Amino acid sequence: MEAVERANSGHPGTPMALAPVAYLLWTRHLRHHPGMPDWADRDRFVLSCGHASMLLYSLLYLSGYGLTLDELRDFRQWGTRTPGHPERGHTPGVEVTTGPLGQGVGNAVGMAIAERLLAAQFNRDGHTVVDHRTWALVSDGDVMEGVAHEAASLAGHLRLGKLTLIYDDNHITIDGNTSLTFSEDVGRRFEAYGWSVQRVADGNDLEAIDRALASARAEVARPSLIILRTIIADPAPTKRNTSEAHGAPLGKDEIAKTKAILGWPDEPFFVPDEALADMRRCLARGLAWQADWDGRFAAFAQANPALAAEFWDRMAGRLPAGWDAAVPAFAGVSGLATRQASGQILGALVQSVPALAGGSADLAGSTGVNVKQGGVFGPESSGRSIHWGIREHGMAAAMNGMAAHGGVRPYGSTFMVFADYMKPSIRLAGLMGLPVIYVFTHDSIGVGEDGPTHQPIEQLAMLRSIPNVTVIRPADATETVAAWRLALERTDGPTALVLSRQKLPVLDRTVLAPAEGARRGGYLLYDPPGEPLAIIIATGSEVQVALAAAQRLGDGGIPTRVVSLPSWEVFARQDEAYRNAVLPPTLRHRVSVEAATDFGWLRWVTDQGASVSLNRFGASAPGERLFEEFGFTPEHVADVVRRVLAGRPA
Repeated sequence: MEAVERANSGHPGTPMALAPVAYLLWTRHLRHHPGMPDWADRDRFVLSCGHASMLLYSLLYLSGYGLTLDELRDFRQWGTRTPGHPERGHTPGVEVTTGPLGQGVGNAVGMAIAERLLAAQFNRDGHTVVDHRTWALVSDGDVMEGVAHEAASLAGHLRLGKLTLIYDDNHITIDGNTSLTFSEDVGRRFEAYGWSVQRVADGNDLEAIDRALASARAEVARPSLIILRTIIADPAPTKRNTSEAHGAPLGKDEIAKTKAILGWPDEPFFVPDEALADMRRCLARGLAWQADWDGRFAAFAQANPALAAEFWDRMAGRLPAGWDAAVPAFAGVSGLATRQASGQILGALVQSVPALAGGSADLAGSTGVNVKQGGVFGPESSGRSIHWGIREHGMAAAMNGMAAHGGVRPYGSTFMVFADYMKPSIRLAGLMGLPVIYVFTHDSIGVGEDGPTHQPIEQLAMLRSIPNVTVIRPADATETVAAWRLALERTDGPTALVLSRQKLPVLDRTVLAPAEGARRGGYLLYDPPGEPLAIIIATGSEVQVALAAAQRLGDGGIPTRVVSLPSWEVFARQDEAYRNAVLPPTLRHRVSVEAATDFGWLRWVTDQGASVSLNRFGASAPGERLFEEFGFTPEHVADVVRRVLAGRPA
């Protein structure tokens, strides 16, 4: 109450209502060590209702994670570790960044998947080194959001028995009582998903809550949902059970009256010594748990030294020695869709990088991720090939949870146009710096007859606009090798591989620059004889069009460079000298070629250039015909270059 009041901003009601269950979970059921928040075998805790962040910050302070009372006083202020919503990497003890409702449910499902994967890969007879649960507090808003439906459905199917959601059933959202919009029986829905469901009628009944938590902890065959009926802002006398308590301070008078009801001293941020001592017992308990695990891991390491070393490498995100040695080369191959090349590359990488795990949203054959190695992750198996079902939202949120858990490098795949379904999770992966890999295929009007609903034109611009997301659109199979290397070497954020449906020529590197330049995001692919007059910059399938256009221009006495720019983000990170060597500032007659919207291309083509692009939706026809109709031909590109040189690009 006091932190929200002091900030004049925040959500006091939910932390008040959830205090009893949070206390019991934190002190009796959650296996954690405040002195070492990243202990490998800790239980994972997700506050999916991130607006209730003061609940988590209070727990972290009281139990000894290193937060100070002053930081709670400075809730939501500049430079503190107590921002409005919990942020991974910013505050010790925060596993994932939450706030967008429903995302935390998907994150928790991903963490449970990661735990089961690692347990299957590392536990041995007599040596159990991976054995923990995932707990999440969720709100009415969380269970309404579609992403939570998808994730919960998948969790039930997979029988993730070490996952527990605690549902704060307080019947209040910002607009008022949930009866305005919500009348379903959540418990019966989760039972239909295959979950174990318990109901606790009173959010202040400590004994009933304790029994429910213990029962959930004992459940190993199914994920568990505890429906906890609470009263928001209880026991505030006038604002309890009202939407006013959801997202605004209670007011000084209401706080004073609430303290009086509780018999609490009217002293700001008062913490009794005995209360702090009680909560700080989490430190001693956590130290004992970790010491026990350290001993068990030492015995495991003695019996399995190579496996133990791999465990620590995996948790640190390190790749194995020689991890890319078996990646195929494509010299001499006449033509191959980059999605097909990616599939061959992934097949090799899965064998050499045990951390890789993932699949597609019911499109594995089409997107090239139908990997045969490593087995299937299912209700009764824990292989590395995951069938996400037609659940792009849930897939993306769960991948974030897998990456945040550690020890796993998740990948997920769908058609490029459906990146829109995944955008909230991609944005959060960028915000958290999670090394998630997205394999997006069918990347342009080259999709063809499926028509404009399946032909992405604005998705590249959308992905490129998200901070800390690396987008790579390779020109051919050889650049696709470089793209996968970049994706796996990156540890501080997500990478999107954008791949073609249609076959593309494998560029002849005996006459063109080596594809290694793609690892720098952009490179001079073709440098003509003589002083160049213009540059054509292209990505993906349009690089072959750019090369053919440059050949035509050269034959007509207009030497033209071709730059392949598969990743704007990687290229922008190169030093200025390299960027200027590829795109000389003095050579300002530039034309970009990309079968997508021209949004953002001005950064590279300059005000003296032009873009051959697609600022309208596509059409249904064979891909080759669409490229002709929309001007992605060598003839048209060459004509645009001539117009640019003549000062009339329009």
